[in-house]
Amino acid sequence: MNGRIIAIGDIHGCHLEFAELLDRLALTADDRLILLGDLINRGPNSAAVIDLALKHNALCVLGNHEARLLNYRRTKDRSLLKDDDEQTFAQLEPHHWAYLEQLPLTHEEPELNTVFVHGGFLPGEPWRRQPAAVVTRIQVIDSEGRPRKRAEAPDGVLWAERWVGPPFVVYGHTPRPDIFKLKWSVGIDTACCMGGMLTAYLLPERRFMQVKARRRYFGDKR
Repeated sequence: MNGRIIAIGDIHGCHLEFAELLDRLALTADDRLILLGDLINRGPNSAAVIDLALKHNALCVLGNHEARLLNYRRTKDRSLLKDDDEQTFAQLEPHHWAYLEQLPLTHEEPELNTVFVHGGFLPGEPWRRQPAAVVTRIQVIDSEGRPRKRAEAPDGVLWAERWVGPPFVVYGHTPRPDIFKLKWSVGIDTACCMGGMLTAYLLPERRFMQVKARRRYFGDKR
């Protein structure tokens, strides 16, 4: 394998931190950048984040925030809107939408036995056949075995704690103060937009690089 594969957790409009991390990574022509979704909302400049992704030819998987805005754009159903969706919607130009509309649900690197996804997978089901409603939103599994977000099932079990692989899964979506590394997965949403860190995971060496958020842009750090 030539170059590195570099996965970056949820950026959420934090364009300055994204630019700083890219600068520290010192990308080469052989490196491949994989973004784990939720490029947009909450932080100061979603459009600038997408522009940086385009500049560096980054592959990005679909996040729940992109899915929601794309759904609103198709349906014009205002009941779908949350957070600062309208502010982001107003920022985005045709080339930004073109990028978002082609985002895949997952990205697989068979040589590394690794899959990249925004939220995660429901254990016990074939990962390739799981729908966007699961893979972009799952955080926990409730008492009836259903995929949920943490707020929907506070007593739920983390999906990653039941994921025994293969493949190894690299994911974002669940903000935490620290990297969440288990035998068969690693969660790298370290809550940049909430004043935490923006995290990159470098393969094949399996090491991490982080930059600190300049400030808290959204909500409480979890």
